[in-house]
Amino acid sequence: MKVRRLHRWDLSPRAAIRLQERLRERLVLRGGPRSPRWIAAADASFDDRFVYGVAVLWDATRGEIVEVRTARRPLTFPYVPGLLSFREAPTLLDALRPLSRKPDLVLADGQGIAHPRGFGVACHLGLLLDLPTIGVAKSLLVGEHGALSRRAGAAVPLRFRGRQVGWAFRSRDGVKPLFVSPGHRVGLAAALRLARGIRRRFRLPDPIRAADSASRAFRRGNVARTITYALSVSGEASA
Repeated sequence: MKVRRLHRWDLSPRAAIRLQERLRERLVLRGGPRSPRWIAAADASFDDRFVYGVAVLWDATRGEIVEVRTARRPLTFPYVPGLLSFREAPTLLDALRPLSRKPDLVLADGQGIAHPRGFGVACHLGLLLDLPTIGVAKSLLVGEHGALSRRAGAAVPLRFRGRQVGWAFRSRDGVKPLFVSPGHRVGLAAALRLARGIRRRFRLPDPIRAADSASRAFRRGNVARTITYALSVSGEASA
């Protein structure tokens, strides 16, 4: 999979903010795949020295993970709210790049345009990969939303500074909502449709849950254990 070289990574936080504001203008926030079969999900874990990235490739037709890739890089960018992609995206790209199939859709465990500058990690990955991408975040970063039914599949608009930037989405009956927003080459309506269409036995969509769990396993152990763990999460979800 090709990764576009749009900028350097060795930036100060102030320069990174300016870059986000420039790159935001290049996002395409419309369209989206109708029935994606190959869905990639990526997530990262950290310790004091390294970033541990995992990418999984999900076959929606078979309902299982068919490939797992890992990458590790030294941690070089400080923790700054709103600049998460500068800490983790280089490692996530290292994990995504060698996938054997080009995904129809990429899922990021984080924000898309529901972000202070409208450029979360899903936007960054989507623009660099030039692929349809959505962010599925476990917590609210910006914006507000109305009352949300406790039933699975319920969604209400998430608004920030007077415009809609995503959705508060109840993935399972009674669980805390997820926050879904477009990253690149996906519109608002399509982002919700796609999130609803991805299988989920637990709160997170299955591909993201596998990447999230595997990245933590990777941080704790070896690569073989990480791959086994990701595949076991896939099988668990289909049980």
